[in-house]
Amino acid sequence: MTAESSIDPREAAHFGALAADWWDPKGSSAMLHRLNPVRLRYLRDRIDSHWELDETNLKPLAGRRAADVGCGAGLLAEPLARLGAEVTGIDAAPENIAAARDHALRQGLEIDYRFGGAEALDGRYDLVASMEVIEHVADPAAFVGALAAAVAEGGLLILSTPNRTSWSKLVMIGLGEGLGRIPKGTHDWDKFIAPDELKVLLAQRGLEVVDTTGIGWSPTRGFALTDDLSLNYLVTAKRA
Repeated sequence: MTAESSIDPREAAHFGALAADWWDPKGSSAMLHRLNPVRLRYLRDRIDSHWELDETNLKPLAGRRAADVGCGAGLLAEPLARLGAEVTGIDAAPENIAAARDHALRQGLEIDYRFGGAEALDGRYDLVASMEVIEHVADPAAFVGALAAAVAEGGLLILSTPNRTSWSKLVMIGLGEGLGRIPKGTHDWDKFIAPDELKVLLAQRGLEVVDTTGIGWSPTRGFALTDDLSLNYLVTAKRA
């Protein structure tokens, strides 16, 4: 089965329809804007730990290739470029790629944006990131396989995804989508993946999970890193 088969056209169309205001922090992607600093904090910590870097280094990814798979309009790809990486951003919605290219150009950033699935990755990357994407693909195993194949020797794969729990169903679908804070129809709870299930998919592709950290939410604190995996979680893996 090819990596291309992991693309779900309905999901691509759903997110492509959000492209126009992806960069509006008060628009349809407002939750991603609130979530992004938490993801970046985790990414920076994992990067520094893995490559034993000084946390004050402003360009920790200088000289390294990074891929953001399911990049949307570039909320993560742009910070990765600012951290010094040579960035490739890939998305299954052409509208997102157009918005991402336009925004990067206005920011003076050089990012290689490509329309397609994970099969659009070429060669190997020191860092492969895919945030809140695996729960939207047609074939998670094929998707993980394509990501794993793109991780360079000594590189990292970092994923984030909602856990399949009653808490995630309540917060993300019942409250998030029900109150209009997340576009309706964004999530299918049955496609959420539990940490142990994701660990198995990664192990089948020769990757070892080296860290799992939760992303929690509360009305007072918003999103924050936590030991509690019940809502959402981040996983870092390397070659076993």
